Amino acid sequence: MSETESLLEFPCQFAIKAMGLTSTDFDAVVVEIVRRHVCDIREGAVTSRPSKAGKYTSVTVMIEAKSREQLDAIYQGLTDHPDVLMAL
Repeated sequence: MSETESLLEFPCQFAIKAMGLTSTDFDAVVVEIVRRHVCDIREGAVTSRPSKAGKYTSVTVMIEAKSREQLDAIYQGLTDHPDVLMAL
């Protein structure tokens, strides 16, 4: 399989997950970055979970992904943001 081929078939439901230090606005930061590339984030599509010690928070946003390019742009936006430590 070449690099341009994808195992995903678009459109599809896709979970974007980002992790960062716990703060009052980390959820909003992640959602704002995802919203730049996704028009419709449904109610209930965003979940967050603190780490066991509470230092870190993971935020998951379920989206309907339209293309590989869209996903690449979302991940680039997340990894470029200083508050995001990891994006999966």
